[in-house]
Amino acid sequence: MKKILFLIFFLPTLNIFTSSVFANYSSKIILKIENEILTEFEIRNKILSTLILTNKDINQTNINELKKNALDSLIQYKLRKIEVSKYNFKDDPIQLNNYLVSLTSNNLTKLKDQFKENNLDYELFLDEIKTQFKWQKLIYQIYSKKIQIDEEILNKEIKEMLKKEKSIEEYKISEIEVSLNNDASDDKKISNLENLIKNEGFEVSALKYSIAESSSNKGDIGWINSKSLSKEVYNTISVLKIGEVSKPIIRQSSVLFFKLTDKKVSKSNNLNINELRKNIINRKKNELFNLYSRSHLSKLKNNSLIEYKK
Repeated sequence: MKKILFLIFFLPTLNIFTSSVFANYSSKIILKIENEILTEFEIRNKILSTLILTNKDINQTNINELKKNALDSLIQYKLRKIEVSKYNFKDDPIQLNNYLVSLTSNNLTKLKDQFKENNLDYELFLDEIKTQFKWQKLIYQIYSKKIQIDEEILNKEIKEMLKKEKSIEEYKISEIEVSLNNDASDDKKISNLENLIKNEGFEVSALKYSIAESSSNKGDIGWINSKSLSKEVYNTISVLKIGEVSKPIIRQSSVLFFKLTDKKVSKSNNLNINELRKNIINRKKNELFNLYSRSHLSKLKNNSLIEYKK
């Protein structure tokens, strides 16, 4: 049963233009989730770091647009943090460094300088990333045995595929996934997201709004062999021109958008079969892991005491 205490709650204006103004209430508690608290400073930190990472101007309009998304994201972060704290997961410095190098295009010093210039807490930013990595390990630990791929059947499928296909397309794609409410508000939510993608760009929208694991990499999921895509996704992507964004793909509880950034054709006899097999297996597993991850987080939220403060 969902345990939420709705006290009087108003998300503040977050006037961030001078640190002295914000310092007067930066430690004010916005909400409590079990034994974790969420402060105004953390919301400010989340909003401004997102604007910096997306190369957006730091102004009140952009801040206001991000407030709700930042709050939702931080609630999820707190829920994950509470859960992973029950396990003895260690930080992986190499994984963290590789991620940061990719995120900042190998210019981590610039990012740290921007955090310092805007009076942001870099350690808070890092902790959210570390918590996400630990969460991924947890989901894998809990659900990996439930994910079974029959490799014998898969090998037969690949063998038949290569007999029929002389050449195979490969796509470089990015994705955005946003959760739906499964009610009348979904149409407006999808329409708003389409406008945001059009006005702000796909990569910025992915970083701001996507719930997919790829969001931290601006939605980029790299090169994907067409045969490792599901039929629905392939039918959507195969008709796109480079640079185009797909129509929405409605799932049970979310909506997906894809952007085709590049494509190429390879002869089937030149393909790395082991790589193809690995990509197909990873795609099938990732779909299931993402489903389990959302389901697990939803259960935690429904069974956590969340108190919104005045």
